[in-house]
Amino acid sequence: MFLLSLGCRIVQFVFNCAALPLPWRKAITVEGAGSINRIPELLASCKAAKPLVVTDPGLVKAGIVSRVQSVLDKAGIPYALYSEVEPNPSVNTVNKIVEVYRSGLCDAFIAIGGGSAMDAAKGAAARLVRPRRSVNQLKGLFKVRRKIAPFIAIPTTAGTGSETTIAALITDTETHHKCAIMDLCLVPRYAVLDSELSAGLPPAITAATGMDALTHAVESYLCWTISTKESRRFALEAAKTIFENLEKVYRDGSNLEARQAMLKASYKAGFSFTRAGVGNIHAIVHALGGLYGTPHGLANAVIMPIVLEDYGKAVYKKLAKLAECAGVAEASRTVEQKAKLFIDAIYQMNERMGIPKNFDFIKDEDIDQMAKWAAHESNPLYPVPVVWDRKHFKRVIEQVRKGRAVFEPF
Repeated sequence: MFLLSLGCRIVQFVFNCAALPLPWRKAITVEGAGSINRIPELLASCKAAKPLVVTDPGLVKAGIVSRVQSVLDKAGIPYALYSEVEPNPSVNTVNKIVEVYRSGLCDAFIAIGGGSAMDAAKGAAARLVRPRRSVNQLKGLFKVRRKIAPFIAIPTTAGTGSETTIAALITDTETHHKCAIMDLCLVPRYAVLDSELSAGLPPAITAATGMDALTHAVESYLCWTISTKESRRFALEAAKTIFENLEKVYRDGSNLEARQAMLKASYKAGFSFTRAGVGNIHAIVHALGGLYGTPHGLANAVIMPIVLEDYGKAVYKKLAKLAECAGVAEASRTVEQKAKLFIDAIYQMNERMGIPKNFDFIKDEDIDQMAKWAAHESNPLYPVPVVWDRKHFKRVIEQVRKGRAVFEPF
């Protein structure tokens, strides 16, 4: 275990040094209720004439996509539509989007939805500039390295942060393994944060996606290297905003002020983990999503506090800072007490929003495979506070199936 940790830390340190001079950037935000009306001018600024709108069937049925279509129609802008993106988008879906883009003679992307729509569109954008490479050949770090078509991301959930990340998570159709294409060129040109589009989001999805954003903020803040002053500040600001607003929008989806705050928090958390990284929570979540199709935000919500408890003393100091910032622990408490109160606050918020405490559907025969995938994803690049080997991942996954261990907040 010592040699594994040492090797991972050396790789992470070298990667951090190499990452410093890279051209990191954020998506340009267009914010506020009704901001989708600015899409025509954004397309004009990119000199794009015919975008491909990428979304999912649920948003078409809910009438959200028609709002964007109406804006394009009024401006006289032609477009093509692909609306069959599934949760945890597959390689097959990415390839279909590529076909529609080419046949429609499109020159830009407008991705509407949660992470699935944006990830699928990013995967297609990557394939279009690397036509001789399959999706599987593009997975990993910096394998695209070419400027993609102009990309406008319109999140309808406050969770994934995909509107400002370098990643596209795609599920292998045959193995069901979820992997990421990661490259700086995949950061969208614009992120349109329009609270009106998320106003009708069901409470359960609001809760899960909000906890997804919180996981991004927490994991990025806990990373031991490659973070920056800006990414750490964004993580703290996002965590504070989420604790202040998530339950407001869970109870009252029409609260546009709180919805807008959540969209901005998700954006900040997305930038933070893009710059600083994620960790063992996401490694397990991706394995779970690939095997069972578990929604990403829901999986993060359930797994996050279990992993934080397992980290123990290694994360107390940073969790204490998050606890103070989020307003869940008084300054007079000890560092350990603040850290445990923060974890307990996550459990309590999950419970109030109807999020389960465990995933008892995980099968015995799948745990080894999940642990293998998680360890392979996390090591050696994820700058986690504690490096885990496959056996440790297996123990934690078994805990995820059982639920919370015996825990005293202070």
